[in-house]
Parts: sequence; structure tokens; C-alpha cells
Amino acid sequence: QVQLVESGGGLVQAGGSLRLSCAASGRTFSTYGMGWFRQAPGKEREFVAAISWSGGNTYYADSVKGRFTISRDNAKNTVYLQMNSLKPEDTAVYYCAIGRARYSGSFQKDYDYWGQGTQVTVSS
Repeated sequence: QVQLVESGGGLVQAGGSLRLSCAASGRTFSTYGMGWFRQAPGKEREFVAAISWSGGNTYYADSVKGRFTISRDNAKNTVYLQMNSLKPEDTAVYYCAIGRARYSGSFQKDYDYWGQGTQVTVSS
């Protein structure tokens, strides 16, 4: 049974930082790409960032490029999302997901297991 558990969300002021973590179990973590998505109230879930199986390739949505950094520690079966210079429009529930292959992109169909989500709220 694959499980993904996110943590690290919370309330932060605009301009602040948060680091999200996602611990995975039940699959050989190091052979799959990982991704972060988010869903704001009343909006569709959208892609945020993705990282390849080895960590050698990363991809970002234009809206977070230069502010967010995705990374992974295969020894700890954990993927991270460092979020800096946060804006009120970053407020959302953030989900991590494990991909179907070594490289997973920005489409939700590229992922087959999802975490329960962690709330990030950025106040102005």
C-alpha cells in the first residue's frame, strides 16, 4: 500500500518561507519521479513542481519559478518543497504525488498516488 504524508504547512506572512515535506512508503521511492500540486479554494488543482527519480531534473510552474525549490532525499524516502518569497496567491492545499515513471511532468495523469494535502495560508 503506497502512502504519502505531507507536513510543514501553516500560516505565514507574505514574503515569508515554508518548507513542505512528503514522506513516502510502500513503493521503491528512488525509482519514481515526484511532484507537488496545489489547489486553491474554488480553483482546479494545478501543477507546482516536479523532480525526476534521481533529483537530476526539476520542473516548475512559471508562477513559482525562482521562488520555490523541489528536492528529494532518496535515503529518507522524502521529497521537499522549499517555498520562499511567499505571496497571498500561493494560499492553497498542497499535495505531493508519486509518478508512474522515473520522469513525471506537469500532468496529473502522470501520477498515480497522492497525499492527503497540507494547508498553506499566506497573509498579506
